[in-house]
Amino acid sequence: MPKQRHYWFEAKSYGIGWGLPVTWQGWVVVILFFALLFGGLPRIEEQKVRIAWVLSLIVALVIVVAWKGKRPFKWRWGQE
Repeated sequence: MPKQRHYWFEAKSYGIGWGLPVTWQGWVVVILFFALLFGGLPRIEEQKVRIAWVLSLIVALVIVVAWKGKRPFKWRWGQE
């Protein structure tokens, strides 16, 4: 029997991409992302470092969601 994959983020019903988290682990990732984003920005004074901080957090979020989320790379019309 093949091992069933447990997703933290479900693919959107319409269009391409991910929707909201469907497990507590997914919600922890999203809350941690926003906590690091808004907790770090006031402490960073230099503009280039702020941009690097935001971009690195976004890249990290996309990597985690792509790793633990359902594959969103096909157009969906709500029938799945």
